[in-house]
Amino acid sequence: MELNLQNIRQTGNLDLLARQLVEGFITGLHKSPYHGFSVEFAEHRLYNAGESTRHIDWKVYARNDRLYTKRYEEETNLRCRLVIDNSSSMHYPTESRGKITFSLLAAASLAYLLQRQRDAVGLTVFSDSIEHQGEVKSTPTHLQKMLVHMQGLLEQTAENRTTRLPGVLHLIAESIHKRSLVILFSDMFADVEAGDELFAALQHLRHNGHEAVVFHVTDEATELELDFEDRPHEFIDLETGARLKLNPAQIRKEYRKRMEQYYEELKLRCLQLKIDFVEADIRKDLQKVLMTYLVKRSKMR
Repeated sequence: MELNLQNIRQTGNLDLLARQLVEGFITGLHKSPYHGFSVEFAEHRLYNAGESTRHIDWKVYARNDRLYTKRYEEETNLRCRLVIDNSSSMHYPTESRGKITFSLLAAASLAYLLQRQRDAVGLTVFSDSIEHQGEVKSTPTHLQKMLVHMQGLLEQTAENRTTRLPGVLHLIAESIHKRSLVILFSDMFADVEAGDELFAALQHLRHNGHEAVVFHVTDEATELELDFEDRPHEFIDLETGARLKLNPAQIRKEYRKRMEQYYEELKLRCLQLKIDFVEADIRKDLQKVLMTYLVKRSKMR
């Protein structure tokens, strides 16, 4: 499903869109092979052979023909911090501000799903510094405050904001004092010389005992494939304002090669750190974002 991100920005209420997305996802989940990730996920876990049958929920068994045991509250709570890159490059393409719009809708959907599952969630927004660092709570009131803040980000005008991803990730790693799931939405654009620094920052998160998921948010057609008409264009760096005039046909082959190398290095480094790396093309379905979260959460139980 290709998302109309420009239409979302112009007419969409983030709260309503997120709820609709999650409700549709859960309905589809019940019809899919992934029965282990049921809507009762926050309250039950699959029964393991040999366990006591004392806590089996027979009502769930009658509906799903699968054995689940009831889980206690202390078993169900997960702490999650949603981290959104709000640098100027995330406001590309400029017509739809597609990458930030995609990230906000994905994060709002996850926040709704987290609260529905009685998990605690907090929001961090950054560019060259931390712009917003919210509390981590599981109450409906807290969720609404988060969604209001995200709606404001959706409606804001673009400004020149550079990225200081490594430094911000170090600060986030130090600020989270309880084991958490950190979900990062970013295009992962950093200075060439900051590459090792970026991976050191990701390692810092893991060293402090946190689980992590990186959603690499891109407009793949233009940012990876350089899919522009073969005629002269002026390209503008949204963060520095630097301008470059060229015909994409002249550099497309070499450009693709270098970008593919960078993307592969990102994936490899995350794999080495046991960080889930998800290629999040803004023109594709958001449901994989929700499924990736559920898979990660099930591993943390």
